[in-house]
Amino acid sequence: MVLIEWFIYFIIYSFIGYIVEVMFMSILNKKIINRGFLCGPICPIYGMGAVGMLLFLKRYRHDYVALFIFGALIASVLEYVVSYTLEKVFHNKWWDYSNNKFNINGRVCLLNAFLFGLCSVGLIEFIHPFISKFVLIIPKNLLVIIFIILIVVLIADTIFSCIVAYNLRSRLIIVEELKNEKLSMLPNLFEDKLKQKVDNLKMYPNRLLKAFPDVLTNYKDEFDIMKKHKSKKLKK
Repeated sequence: MVLIEWFIYFIIYSFIGYIVEVMFMSILNKKIINRGFLCGPICPIYGMGAVGMLLFLKRYRHDYVALFIFGALIASVLEYVVSYTLEKVFHNKWWDYSNNKFNINGRVCLLNAFLFGLCSVGLIEFIHPFISKFVLIIPKNLLVIIFIILIVVLIADTIFSCIVAYNLRSRLIIVEELKNEKLSMLPNLFEDKLKQKVDNLKMYPNRLLKAFPDVLTNYKDEFDIMKKHKSKKLKK
């Protein structure tokens, strides 16, 4: 039952993180952005960070300095590991802090670490005691039902989102390979290769590109080539 409760906390804080991300990115870009790797309204990295802080930092409750420092450290390490893993698996850098001062490989930065430190204090001192009261009063049978529904939905969403992200990865790798082979010097052969390799990838990840605009920036040349190919195809 304890594991089920922790999973519920993971989902709750993943949802809260999603709301924060959507609000921040929407204000920054002056338009609504459905932020998040998954299709559903959760950002698992926030859920993992919150659960990690609760498991390892609860002993430091009321020690705000320790909470701040260790919270910033845990969240930053997690953010770096997730960024590195996603880039290696899906061939994309989903966020990039290279323009921020005091960053490490564009994956983490001092500003985010500072904000994570503040959040860890707020989470353990104020937010979690409030939320845990509501989770603990849910009847056990109902909690199990909620757990089963959420885990099934999460698994399905994760599988679908990974397929979409892998599809994007395949497109970028194909275009990079064609570009590196300098087939652009041979227009007809280039178009035939592009049509053969890219057109059969049906699931175009528009939502992911809107959620993570850094991908478009980092692979501008590749997307320009795909857009030109798509325009020619529509004209025909």
